[in-house]
Amino acid sequence: MKCKKLLFYLYLVAVPAMAQTYVLDSIEGKYPFVNWKANTIKMAEYSPAFKTLFHKMDTIAKGGKTDLHIFHIGGSHIQADIYSNRLRSYLQTMGPTAKGQRGFIYPYKIAKTNNPGNYRVEHDGEWQGYRCSVRKDSVAWGLSGVTAVFKDSLANVKIKANGNNYHQDMYDFDKIRIFYDDWSTDYEIAFKEAGLVSEIKENKDAHFIEYKLTKKVEEIDFCIRRVEDHEEAEFLMMGIELMNDNKGIQYTSIGVNGGSFSYYERCEYFDDQLLLYKPDLFIVSVGTNDAYHPDFEPQEYKQQYTNLIKLIQKANPECAVLLTVPNDSYYKKKVPNPRTRIARKMIYEVAKEQQMAVWDFYEIMGGFNSSRDWYNNKLMPKDRIHFTVKGYRIKADLLLQALANAWEKELQVPNNSILNNIINE
Repeated sequence: MKCKKLLFYLYLVAVPAMAQTYVLDSIEGKYPFVNWKANTIKMAEYSPAFKTLFHKMDTIAKGGKTDLHIFHIGGSHIQADIYSNRLRSYLQTMGPTAKGQRGFIYPYKIAKTNNPGNYRVEHDGEWQGYRCSVRKDSVAWGLSGVTAVFKDSLANVKIKANGNNYHQDMYDFDKIRIFYDDWSTDYEIAFKEAGLVSEIKENKDAHFIEYKLTKKVEEIDFCIRRVEDHEEAEFLMMGIELMNDNKGIQYTSIGVNGGSFSYYERCEYFDDQLLLYKPDLFIVSVGTNDAYHPDFEPQEYKQQYTNLIKLIQKANPECAVLLTVPNDSYYKKKVPNPRTRIARKMIYEVAKEQQMAVWDFYEIMGGFNSSRDWYNNKLMPKDRIHFTVKGYRIKADLLLQALANAWEKELQVPNNSILNNIINE
């Protein structure tokens, strides 16, 4: 599925920092079509990985200092980073030791596609963007599934870790990785501030250069400069990582408009770059685009899902994987898509076979054709695939509630006790 530019319902990128107000308590009676009772993390109690996860989260919530890395992969819902960022903000502010580093991001603006509002990207120079989800595009991709190509003589780039967010000045960093694919001498990277870099390391297998800085900063300016003048010279930007030594929760979102398992499989360096990390929770929200077209192959989808889980377990055998069922949606804005129900069946099969858990957002929405009700209540735009900002906020709060309730069940504490601690921080 080719996703058009997300404009009117992504206006969050243009508004200032706001209070993060939990919305579910005030809206439950307003939307009777939502299956509120279905909002659970299914099968988590049978998964050893989720038991480990919840105890580690509890350590952080109580002020313990440890690292916990969450990944969230998907398509345009995750590229926009509205509901995933809302979850990030909840979890990173649930206690005094909860905020980890900002971590891996992609400067989507350079690739001429929508950039999340919670971090800023400024640039000049002529760049060409390529997404793994565009069939005609052919270039080297990494973990992000997006690559921007620069062939000119000089480009300036500024990255601001803090944009429009629920909390002011959330992030700083004293180390930065730049992921790119060009190990010739065609281009060099230089930082604007003299003396800012104290150490440089490179990893040719994972395709990044790491710069250690002499101080913590919230934004950084660097330039990409061509030093060899020949026609084939090019610089391929595949991602950026903003790092520090903070213990706590790191929440990495990986999203590309139109993303599917088949498209992520086109990313040559995806595996090598994922294996740099040790995820504790991996949320998989891939399926809307896989099941969109009539030629959807359920068994292929199931195998691709299984392959991703095995890759995740290669990075961390104890990682908890949360399989999320795609939302109900419309095919070509005309009819509800019946194939989502088939994808749902495959997801449950994978979860049982791999001893992982499911968050069934399809059931929570209200099931088949429930996107009509969400649209009629201004929670989805006309395409009935994506969500309005309010819709994404509800989705985020539902997932937070489900995770917190499963966590409470594992620790055998009163219902909503952990949830209330998180939303009232």
